Amino acid sequence: MEYDFLYRLPGLLVAIVIHEFSHGYIAYVLGDNTAKEAGRLTLNPLKHLDLIGFVFLLLFKFGWAKPVPINSNNFKNRKRDMIAVSLAGPFSNFLIAILISLIISMNIISNYILINILFIMSWYNLMLGIFNLLPFPPLDGSKVLASLLPVKFEYLFYKYEKYLYIILILLIATNTINEILSPIIDFGLNILIKIIF
Repeated sequence: MEYDFLYRLPGLLVAIVIHEFSHGYIAYVLGDNTAKEAGRLTLNPLKHLDLIGFVFLLLFKFGWAKPVPINSNNFKNRKRDMIAVSLAGPFSNFLIAILISLIISMNIISNYILINILFIMSWYNLMLGIFNLLPFPPLDGSKVLASLLPVKFEYLFYKYEKYLYIILILLIATNTINEILSPIIDFGLNILIKIIF
């Protein structure tokens, strides 16, 4: 059990930190310095981890980090820029998963333990990226969906988002979330495995 934890810990930390940092960095590039002022433009895990959410990730493979503060009023094009910021997290995870797979495929690492850690790291990045694209609050996909809606419907979406949040909790509690995500994650894993081999 302790070895399993040590195998998974680096992958979890990398996936979470890169994800949250990317949100804040793209927001900063697009004119919002809220994350920077909050000290979140950093790769220091302690700045991004939510203790309970991290424990949930370790135990149940579903959890959360501290959300990066974003003020969309600072964007030049609120809807477009909010979509870019929301997608930055998942896309950064996909990029890391691909880069790690490419490193493994080069056969420059002979240590089995290190290869195993890297593969788990790639898997966590893939899983976290896919999971966050679901259109349920507070996930990134919900912000993308809301930003694509006309302002009137966007307002209604945020007004009633708590009910969509309940749906997400039910999906996780009943393990239905695995039935939804497993085919997508398996597809992504097949791509990564083809890169590796």
